Amino acid sequence: DEGLWIADQVTDRCALTDISEPDADYGVGKVIKEIPSESSNTSGLTYGEGLLWFAANGAGGRWRTTRSTDAEKGDVLGVDPETGETKRREKIPDGGGTHGIEYDPFDPGTLWLTTLKSQTATQVKISDWSILKTVNLPYVRAHGMIRVEDGLWVVHTGDRVIVKLNIETSEEMDRIDVPEPHPEPHGLSKLTDSSWVYCDAASGWVTEIVLKG
Repeated sequence: DEGLWIADQVTDRCALTDISEPDADYGVGKVIKEIPSESSNTSGLTYGEGLLWFAANGAGGRWRTTRSTDAEKGDVLGVDPETGETKRREKIPDGGGTHGIEYDPFDPGTLWLTTLKSQTATQVKISDWSILKTVNLPYVRAHGMIRVEDGLWVVHTGDRVIVKLNIETSEEMDRIDVPEPHPEPHGLSKLTDSSWVYCDAASGWVTEIVLKG
């Protein structure tokens, strides 16, 4: 409720940011607090069960000096939002990379992960990391997700589309196209039922999507 957590893909630090009134000159939000992490090439972020969950998608040394604690590609870290301390370290179920992660408010105690190797989204139980459900994804380069009561919205960056999928059948139920010149969609978060935001990892823009109807 305080703001929006934003992870920096280069430094892998994470900032709680007030985006309600961006700076008039530079368009940036005010940083409320910031924590370090042991993630690397952070490509997904969510909050649930008292932890921030980081999806690491590559070597930290791509853009910065490596650290002995750096996560490996396909690691998922559960991080204390007050200190940045790693409390959990798990692997993506299929051993591949990942871009997206989402806590499921309708099935508490579970996370959704984009499992890129198999072009699926996978629901796992946090307590024992067992697989509960797998949804086939229609396009490649799946990124951020939002779980809603009747489905799962998934960003497909290369196709510039956000697709709503039935989590039982993998059927496409709805879609939001994000054409140029709008920023390219990567991460995705829900602020309210009618207001979502997505981030563009290339430009750094955070963009609001206002849902109508």
